[in-house]
Amino acid sequence: QVQLVESGGGLVQPGASLTLSCETSGLTMDYYAVGWFRQAPGKKREGILCSTSYGETRFYVETYFDGFTQSRFSSSRDTASKTVYLQIDNVEPGDTAVYYCAATFFYFRDCPAPDRYENWGQGTLVTVSS
Repeated sequence: QVQLVESGGGLVQPGASLTLSCETSGLTMDYYAVGWFRQAPGKKREGILCSTSYGETRFYVETYFDGFTQSRFSSSRDTASKTVYLQIDNVEPGDTAVYYCAATFFYFRDCPAPDRYENWGQGTLVTVSS
């Protein structure tokens, strides 16, 4: 059984850096893509990026629009601990959201479509405020 647990959220001041963790279990990371999503208050969920089964980072298409700054977001994975990280640099109030990680068996060098993910974490709330 695949399980995902996010952590690292909380109250963050604008301009700070933040690292969220997605601890996985029940899966082999070499064959799974892990995606990061967020849902801001009153808005629909949006995809940020995924860590592919090859350990590469790919951004979802919505990050190419609406002033999203991809360079503030990065991802890494630690196969030993089966944890995938999302780092957000220079956080902004617009980053306030519940952040979710999701995983699916996907052995390609690209991100799965969001509806392809069948395993989701419970989410971690990030609030950016001074």
